[in-house]
Amino acid sequence: MQAADHHSGTPDDTTTHFGYQTVSGREKVQRVMGVFSSVASQYDVMNDLMSGGMHRLWKRRMIATAQVGAGSTVLDVAAGSGDISIGLARKMGGSGRVVLTDLNGPMLAEGARRVIDAGLLPGRADCIQSDGTRLAFADNSFDCVTIAFGIRNFLDIEAGLAEFYRVLKPGGQFLCLEFSRPVLPGLDVIYDAYSFNLIPLIGEKVTGDRDSYQYLVESIRRFPDQERFAKLIRAANFELVKYDNMTGGVVALHRGYKI
Repeated sequence: MQAADHHSGTPDDTTTHFGYQTVSGREKVQRVMGVFSSVASQYDVMNDLMSGGMHRLWKRRMIATAQVGAGSTVLDVAAGSGDISIGLARKMGGSGRVVLTDLNGPMLAEGARRVIDAGLLPGRADCIQSDGTRLAFADNSFDCVTIAFGIRNFLDIEAGLAEFYRVLKPGGQFLCLEFSRPVLPGLDVIYDAYSFNLIPLIGEKVTGDRDSYQYLVESIRRFPDQERFAKLIRAANFELVKYDNMTGGVVALHRGYKI
């Protein structure tokens, strides 16, 4: 379905997973960067094709859930092509600020182009290249931190969650939209057949890059299910943690607060 909005963490030589392959941390960082550099220009086209346009509804629900308004400051991590950021900026009206951050240069450039096309001026929406596990922002800086389809590509998910908590203001909200585990009977079988057989094929036909979309499918399967991920969010000190399943659990919207 949706290509992730990416990322990785501190390169090192410990082993980790790139899809179903075992690689070094350094190699994973390089490969994830390669995936998103490869698909950046056709990212949203592929998302529409793979999800049948459903990704737009999932993101609309995320934006509606965000507790932001006039004057809010928001950090959109793994901001990708900027659709979440633009939606949040519009929700805040004329006085809020959204910071788009992404480790991948080509993806952030695509986001910057979309932000300009949307008529958002510097100061309303700013693009800053930064690693999601080592954010270049001060403690207690944002009213809301969002990430959509990106955290499963982090080299260190726990480090990313700790950073999100650190940069949130007290009372701030964390929102994470991510692929999860189908909960409707029989949906997992259909979903697996579609994901492994059709998504890489669509990627090959549209972008000429089958391998990147094979990785994206595998990364979804390796990501913790709803309850396991909620436990990780709680372990990062977030309170009032909950999640809502969408499309039968194919996607889950997680939230937590810095109390």
